[in-house]
Amino acid sequence: MGSSNESINVEPLYSDRRRLRARVYFAILSCMNCVALYLIFFGPPIDPVLYNLCNSRNLFSLQFTGFTPHLQLHPDLDFNPIQDGSQVYALCSHNNTEPKIYTVDEHNTVKECIVVAGTNVVDSGSLAQITGRAISHGLVSSKEQFLDKVYHIPEDAIVVPSFTDSHVHSLEYGFDRLLPLDDAESIPAVVSLVKSYILSNPSVHANKTKWIYGWGFDKTRWHEDSANSSFSSTSIDSEIWPTYHAFESDPVTAGRPIWLTSKDGHAIWTSKKVIELAEERWGFEDRKWPDNEDLEGGRIIKGKDGRPDGVFLDNAQSLIHVPTPFEDNLMRFEITVADALANGITAMHDAGFLPETLEFYERLVSEGRVLPIRMYAMHNFHASAPYWGNTTEKYDHKVNRLKMSSVKLVCDGAMRSGGAYLYEPYTDDPFSSGFMRLPASLLNDIIPKFLKDGWQVNAHAIGDRANGLVLDAFEKAERELREEQGIELKERRPRIEHAQIMTTGDLERIGKLGVIASIQPTHVTDDMWYGETRLGPERVKGLYAFRSMMNSGARITLGSDIPVEGINPLEGFYAAITRTDKSGNSPHGSDGWFPEQKLTRLEALRGMTIDPAYASFSESTLGSLEPGKKADFVVLSKDIMSVEDPKEVLKTRVLATALDGKVVFGQLVN
Repeated sequence: MGSSNESINVEPLYSDRRRLRARVYFAILSCMNCVALYLIFFGPPIDPVLYNLCNSRNLFSLQFTGFTPHLQLHPDLDFNPIQDGSQVYALCSHNNTEPKIYTVDEHNTVKECIVVAGTNVVDSGSLAQITGRAISHGLVSSKEQFLDKVYHIPEDAIVVPSFTDSHVHSLEYGFDRLLPLDDAESIPAVVSLVKSYILSNPSVHANKTKWIYGWGFDKTRWHEDSANSSFSSTSIDSEIWPTYHAFESDPVTAGRPIWLTSKDGHAIWTSKKVIELAEERWGFEDRKWPDNEDLEGGRIIKGKDGRPDGVFLDNAQSLIHVPTPFEDNLMRFEITVADALANGITAMHDAGFLPETLEFYERLVSEGRVLPIRMYAMHNFHASAPYWGNTTEKYDHKVNRLKMSSVKLVCDGAMRSGGAYLYEPYTDDPFSSGFMRLPASLLNDIIPKFLKDGWQVNAHAIGDRANGLVLDAFEKAERELREEQGIELKERRPRIEHAQIMTTGDLERIGKLGVIASIQPTHVTDDMWYGETRLGPERVKGLYAFRSMMNSGARITLGSDIPVEGINPLEGFYAAITRTDKSGNSPHGSDGWFPEQKLTRLEALRGMTIDPAYASFSESTLGSLEPGKKADFVVLSKDIMSVEDPKEVLKTRVLATALDGKVVFGQLVN
């Protein structure tokens, strides 16, 4: 980690660096897997050399059961434990001058110091105040002993509660980091990235049966010349889609099972081999696939022969899905955790695409492992399965850091891929209004059922009509909850995930009903460049109307939707308060895209700390730095709450991240 005065550099993950780091991760994980798994999951290393090796790599310095991470404080200090084995220390503002610890409590108090004992914050106040109380409460025996345990943040730095990302796809982020596709500006460029990945990984190159996964292809970025004879594409209802022929034209990629996910996660582009394997698995006679009319909430892009051309939208993806091996998911998870902690994130709400995500976390817990990050997992829902809300147990494994008490309903598709369900057709595709992945009749049945059985319902809805149908179902549930159980809907804390396009009436209704809007600010600065093209000049005013939601009384919670967007929460903070890209530009100029919809800095900070805690029923222990709550905090190199130029937010580095009072990334300096 270097000397105690060395700063920790967390730079933005630009494309070249991302590919390089992905290869480094892959190489490390391949050659040191056995050592790493032992260190992570089965306790303190028996050999200090192995510990130092793993700690220096940082990737595996994760807090699993039995492994207490090195606190990384000043090496000359002796941090003696108190009677119950906990450690006590204080974290104070620079030179005890201007308070710089943003507690995010009810009154948004800024403190000079906090005191940590074991896993909790136990006190806050001035240095003189906390010193006196530490002695009187028996935490230390003398003033000198306590002052030896005081750590000051650097000048200009601040402390805030560590960040929670309210909407992630954690395992999918891992394979995006291994093969990111979002910078490719054409179909040939995507194929070239896949080819380079194969050639740079000898074990993959040598095994043509090895599945290759990538994430992030974005056809809105592709040049018009993507459609050519060498790299085939097809046009369906004004939409240009790639085909599997692009892979078959190159001997390196031909004949391999290749699965590429679009940037929004709602389209899969596969190789011919994936299609052939699915035909064998399902036993499709004469290679005849289901008609799109029979695929509710999904679509297969087909060729003239009626067979899939390589793209599967939304629910149609289930026809080609193959479960990922546990070891591959473990590798992806380790990558995600390392990046999360380096960016100040200690908790995530996982809106996993597939049932195997929750199964993966449950397996870790069943084996007695403690997750290195707090995970609020959403239970997957499938329309064809019998109702399970009255038989499946909710749980909160506090020690293992896994909680599950919500159900995720994916109600429509995404705007980018044309699946978001609209009242009127897309402006640039007059033949389509998108589609529902779950019909309104089913929502009106299951949403009240789940809520009455004590579940939090988190409904993915992007299009204005999809949001309207979800709110209709919540209104029905509100009446039934009140009449049958005497409780209010807001007590169940229902959420709409994304809540992207809403009518003026529904922007009022979401607040009236007490529905939480789980929103992603970086979607704004990504989609603003094509939003009006898709929706037109009037309807686009209801896209990402954050201020209108809050004015209606709605609570918000902020996330990234990784790997759709980047993992750095400060990019989301910046997007929320500026509504411009990183260069300070927007379709409406430097003041931001629909600037009246900006959030304040305080709203953005609360949206990443206490609001996600509320949205996961965890506000009594997480989300703010108050006595009695968990000591989860992050030290930032700049004061994002007061720095004059918002672009300075993007230059801010994470100096230290603490989880349960232990520094899991970076260092504190005495």
